[in-house]
Amino acid sequence: MDVTTVRQAQHVADQAMAWLGRMRASFALPRDVPYWEIPGNSLKALAEVAMAAAVVRREAVAGPETARTAEELLDFAWREYGDGELLHTMQRHTPPATHPLEIYSNFAMAGLHHPPLERFVAHLAGLRAAAVPEHVPNRRLAVVAAQRRIGLPDRDDVPALVAQTWLGGTPEPWMLDTYNAYGVTHTVFHLTDWGRNPDGIDPRLQEYLHRWLPVWVEVFTETRSWDLLGELLAVDVCLSEPDWYPQAWEQLAAGQREDGMLPNGITRPSDDPLHAFTNHNHPTIVAAVAGTLTVSRALAVAS
Repeated sequence: MDVTTVRQAQHVADQAMAWLGRMRASFALPRDVPYWEIPGNSLKALAEVAMAAAVVRREAVAGPETARTAEELLDFAWREYGDGELLHTMQRHTPPATHPLEIYSNFAMAGLHHPPLERFVAHLAGLRAAAVPEHVPNRRLAVVAAQRRIGLPDRDDVPALVAQTWLGGTPEPWMLDTYNAYGVTHTVFHLTDWGRNPDGIDPRLQEYLHRWLPVWVEVFTETRSWDLLGELLAVDVCLSEPDWYPQAWEQLAAGQREDGMLPNGITRPSDDPLHAFTNHNHPTIVAAVAGTLTVSRALAVAS
């Protein structure tokens, strides 16, 4: 662990959260439309910024200004979802859907609850249909993680699900493409609950990641794929023994714009933040989470 790396991670997280705070209105859901006409990308973006804010609250390593921004974003997102009522409505009208639960679990992580929704998803989790969703394995792990956050027991065979993921199969590392790279990162996030439980990944997969994560980090640093690099850096600090990657953090920090936005590294962002928002809010959210988790783990190791 390098002090300079930790400071860079803190700066990246602070700047990213500041940009997200200034762009808060862009996360608002459409007004005066039925819930089924709300675009999926709007629901997703709002859920992701709520997740980032919840992680900042949970880790409690941010300075006063960043912590205040996170609280404001979390409160804003909770209001946008009607204090959970919109998610409850969505779940009642489409019981097989899992995204209302997954979105809600971000708020539950932050201590915000909607008891009727929790009772309903607990009922749904006990149905036969819940055991056979047509989801890819890492998506099923997302549901397991969401259920855990609201206190439900695991009903799935989690090791069997892990074995079906790309990561669980420990494939030849050169077979990793962008799609599967995101699958790997999210498998880690779901198993560790965004770094809260590093031991959620078994030793065999920890060893595999320690062996090949440096290669993948180098590749995506060279290609300046900031969105995916940020996720891989977050994966590192979700492991039992992080490697920290100072050079990658230096490059990521250099890629961040002065206003705090982190470009995705694929498309060139507009100078107008409103126009840049659609393609670049996700990497900026990732930067906030990766930076926060890095600082938190560094402080835990130091203590």
